[in-house]
Parts: sequence; C-alpha cells; structure tokens
Amino acid sequence: MIYLDNSATSKYKPKKTIKALKNTITKLSTNPGRGSHKLSIKASLKILETRESISEFFNLGKPNNVIFTSGCTESLNMAILGTAKSNGHIIVSTFEHNSVLRVLNHLKQRKNITYTIIKPKNEKINISEIQGSIKTNTYLVIINHISNVTGSEQDINKIGAFCKVNKLLFMVDAAQSAGHVKIDMQKNKINLLCAACHKGLLGPQGLGLLLINDCDVKPTKFGGTGINSESLEMPNEYPEKLECGTLPVELILSTFESIKFLNKNFDKVNNKIKKLSLILYNHLKNNNKVILYTTNFESGVFAFNLKHTPPNIFANYLNKHDICIRAGLHCAPYAHKYINTFPDGCIRASIGYNNSKRDIKKFIKVLNSFNE
Repeated sequence: MIYLDNSATSKYKPKKTIKALKNTITKLSTNPGRGSHKLSIKASLKILETRESISEFFNLGKPNNVIFTSGCTESLNMAILGTAKSNGHIIVSTFEHNSVLRVLNHLKQRKNITYTIIKPKNEKINISEIQGSIKTNTYLVIINHISNVTGSEQDINKIGAFCKVNKLLFMVDAAQSAGHVKIDMQKNKINLLCAACHKGLLGPQGLGLLLINDCDVKPTKFGGTGINSESLEMPNEYPEKLECGTLPVELILSTFESIKFLNKNFDKVNNKIKKLSLILYNHLKNNNKVILYTTNFESGVFAFNLKHTPPNIFANYLNKHDICIRAGLHCAPYAHKYINTFPDGCIRASIGYNNSKRDIKKFIKVLNSFNE
C-alpha cells in the first residue's frame, strides 16, 4: 500500500509516540487535576511538561496558554467564537477550510458579524488587499498558512506585523503547516494559532492545539475543570478557562514524544519531503495528461486533475492499485472556485515522511498507465 494522503493524517508516527500511547493507556489511565493521589499528580506534571514543550516549539512563551482540544476544527471554532464581537467584521482568505467558513456563516446569522473573503492574485495575499478590506469594525484577520488544497503558503510574518500595527487580532490556521514550517508566535505577531496534532506534528488523531498570545478567548463550552468546583462560573485563567472535562492523557503524552522527535529531526523530515516533492512536481508539470494547480511543491501537497477525467474516477483507479490519495472538494469550496475546480474538485496527493522514492515512481507509473 502506498499512502499519499498525509495532508489528511500523517502515516508516519515516531516509535516513541506509539510506545507512549500504549504505556499511558496501560500504566497512567487516570484523571489529571482531579485528585491528589500519585497517578493523578504524575499525569498532571507530564501534561504540564507537554505544554511547556509545545509552547517552546512555537515560541509562545506561555505554557498555560497552550489549550488542548479535540482537533484543529475545535481549535478554530473555539478561537473564532471565543473572540467574537457583535456587529464586528472579520477578514479571511479564499483558501479557508470549512472549519472557518461555517463558523463565520454561523456568526453572520446569529451575531450580525460580517466577513470579507480576500481573493489574491497568484495565490499570495498582499498587505494592500488586507488594507483595502479593513472597515471601522474590523477586529480579526484569519489566514490559512498553507492551503490544504493547493499547498500555497502565505507570508504570516508580514501579515502579522501589519495586524499588530493596525491593532487587529491575527489568527493562523496551521493545520497543514505545523511541523513542516517553523512558526514563531512572537516574531510573527500571532495572537491565535490553531493546529492539528495528527498531521505534520506526527501525533495521534483526536487532539488539537489552540495557542493564545496576548488576547482574551471566552469559553465556548462549560463543565468541570478540577478547580473552583464551588463556582458555577468557568475559571478566569488558562488553561482551565477553556478546558473542561477529562483530558485525553494518552493523546497528549504521545504528542509530547512527537514534538521531541520533531525538535531533533525537523530538517531531516522536511528535507526528505521536499526532495520527493520535487520529483513528483517535475513529472506532473511536464505530463500532458495533467492539469496541475500546485505551484509551491515544497509543501508536499499536490492538487491536479487529469484532462477529461472526473477526479473520483482516477481516485478509484489508484485505489485498485493500492495507492491512497484524496479526491473531491477537500472541505474548502472557495479554494476550488479560485482554481476553477468547483464543484467536482480535484485529486490531492500529499507526501509525508513515510514515503520513499520508490513510492513516487510507482505512483507516476500508475498515473501514466491510466487510459480514459
């Protein structure tokens, strides 16, 4: 089986990540922050250590502002809903995922919040396009760092500096970039960073991150936190302010091992992906059968179609040859309208650390063998 769907979930998981998942389930299955016994305290300390590691990895500088969620979707929901201003205005890009767009649509209907979708030229957002979209009630800019459809990358450093000067909150959807591109929340002036642990961070499914820098996020869910149990109000301090219920200890501690692995092997992992991506990019670019939409090959994300062939037909053909890719709209309708692949979508092949040169050559061979 050749797995080329790493944009959805990374196939490769470090050995220590897998080991930590098993060990935590069997030896540390307990509720952190919910008791004074040794196991609860041990779990709490390991979770704190994980927060510290993640905070350092993204240069947040505030471990308690690392919030654990069920995934990047919940992180985005929590960040957008928790900072919502009635009658406010938000600026987003055309590359946003439905995890952003559907929340904005909800706010538009319920809180009279409006939003502007920037449609940049050549897939790159210019500061002038953000400048021209600002209204008197604009308070937030949301940018998809690396598109899950085309792999295009936005300059979050320039955008962050602009937002800081103009006193706008800056939120980054790092679902596809975290683990592949070094993100510095202080340098990039990021207020809210949302990420999935199961993609470039090489962790397990079911865990996401919301990192908060110099802004207030109000709770959007409510429940027990292990502290202030006498009060019917959520605590005022992070992380308990936004985390309620039992934390997934096994997912958090296995992600801790993934972060440690990436700290040691960041360049090794991503240089391999870039080398394999260049091979595939050169072939797709020069293949007469192919309409290629990706220009940033370094992301490892390839959006393309075969001429006169619906994407699902080719996806089924690849599946028969034990090659895993994804076909369709990839939960980002405006991105597909931007590249003129709406409503059928496109083929997406995404390379990961699990892949080899042999995988890419096999994929190319099967692609070339396809007849309409």
